Amino acid sequence: MRGSWKSRALIQRWKRLVDDELGLAGASTDRTRLADWLHHSRELVAFCGDDLRFTLLGGGFREAFPQAAESGSALFDILPKFAEPAVRDALLELREAGMAVDIDAPHPVTGVQMTAHVFRTAAGLGVIVQPTAKQPGRSHDREADTLLHWATHDSLTGLQNRRVFSDRLADILAGLGRSKMGVALLQIDLDDFKAVNDTLGHGAGDALLQLVARRITEALDENAVGFRYAGDEFTVIQTAVGQPQAAERLAETIISALRAPFEIRGIPVFIGASVGIAFGNEHGSSTEQLMKAADIALYAAKSEGRGRARVFNNAMLLFLESRESLRRDLREALHRGELFVEYQPLVRLPVSVVGFEALLRWRHPEAGVIAPGTFISIAEADGLMDEIGQWVLEQACTDAMEWPSTVNIAVNLSPAQFRSGMLTDNVAKILDRVGIYPERLEFEITETVLLEQTMDNLDTLHTLGLLGVRVLLDDFGTSYSSLGYLKDFSFSGLKVDKYFIRDLEVNPKSQTIVRSILGLAHGLGMTVTAEGVETDAQAKWLARESCDRLQGFLISPPVSKREAAEFIQRARQGTAA
Repeated sequence: MRGSWKSRALIQRWKRLVDDELGLAGASTDRTRLADWLHHSRELVAFCGDDLRFTLLGGGFREAFPQAAESGSALFDILPKFAEPAVRDALLELREAGMAVDIDAPHPVTGVQMTAHVFRTAAGLGVIVQPTAKQPGRSHDREADTLLHWATHDSLTGLQNRRVFSDRLADILAGLGRSKMGVALLQIDLDDFKAVNDTLGHGAGDALLQLVARRITEALDENAVGFRYAGDEFTVIQTAVGQPQAAERLAETIISALRAPFEIRGIPVFIGASVGIAFGNEHGSSTEQLMKAADIALYAAKSEGRGRARVFNNAMLLFLESRESLRRDLREALHRGELFVEYQPLVRLPVSVVGFEALLRWRHPEAGVIAPGTFISIAEADGLMDEIGQWVLEQACTDAMEWPSTVNIAVNLSPAQFRSGMLTDNVAKILDRVGIYPERLEFEITETVLLEQTMDNLDTLHTLGLLGVRVLLDDFGTSYSSLGYLKDFSFSGLKVDKYFIRDLEVNPKSQTIVRSILGLAHGLGMTVTAEGVETDAQAKWLARESCDRLQGFLISPPVSKREAAEFIQRARQGTAA
């Protein structure tokens, strides 16, 4: 074989390591230790079968050629040179003679000229890729640096990659006992990144990640280094004497930097970031322990409203463990009859009952009644919302059949129910099975539904309209509140978020906003429901401005099916208020 003595020594080292580990006979021995060596290797080494399809990948090789990790990928997929007949013939000779073969080929992305050294081992064909030596007019050291950079850095953002992060953190933690420096791990997750991908496309998402990486880098000083961990997740390792204050200041700087608008294709894009912070030794002495602590802190930051930083503490772990317990219990709650529905009246002043909103509740055998804000997100994340949503709809429609035909029933639809692709079929079946008139059924959706798979979800809404049911846009005035939604779909009504109702009688800004919503909705032929009405002054103001329907504790808290029937009776007698 040709090649430098260094490359020959490298081949002999890997060949000896593999043959010693697996045995010259190549028996099907446990490959765990070999896989672990490969995982931590920075060298561009891999193994494949005689069909050239990869069986084992080294860490450096996986980073330099990410497509090699795809199921069933082959050497000729990433280096097309290996598909040429002359190279195939050379490899046939390798199988017979056992000599190493050198194949020159450029890197498919960088164009760097490389040599692939192919040799036989007990694990199959080994492949070591190195920059080609003595290239005319080019520096061998520069070629080596380019390959090393490719293997250790994320190709999209230019930040160091996940593998380097793990090695760096492990090294720092191992030396903590000999240093006065404290180490902080910052786990950063972007808020609302999915909405950018869904509305502007993955190209815009990639451009946004590059801009995010640049802002994170600009926020760091010489004591901190940033990494792209995965997707829209980034990490920062900070070593400083003044912990925890230094890490908290850095986290706030990063959050502030990412809160400012980005410009992509001339369009202003707003996202944010949540940060979880954990400290070496205090919260974990290994990479895995510290990552877990930072992840838990990040989850707490997102649960508390996002756009903030939280430092790990044991209370977070206890909360997460209790949440996991709820997750397990929720899977059986529906079948054990623990879920039930309450109904909150929707009235037209003075007191004319036009409907009820169905509100899901969970009576846990040990924890008592659990608020929906606690378990709905669990149901959505675990794929339970479609089944639960069908049950709520059928239960609410069945209960409504016992009320006068002039009283409607409103049911909330989760974004998760749209993703199943079965929503309209399920609604049609329930309407037929229960026998309720479609005109009595109202669906309330939030703008989150319209941000996810916009065209598919709009098609679903149009189909629901064809069934005869009414669709209302809930929590209007918060979130994006795009007027394009009102143009693309004929909603039956809007629900004004209680945020604008809370100080309505004293805040001129809230009054102006609510008047504007009323004028807009009525101009488009839609009804308006005010949520969260709690005082006489709020109700009187809304009545003067011709708000169509009121809902809130002033009228009634959520009640049982029996109490709902009693409320209807009292309303008819003029005593409900």
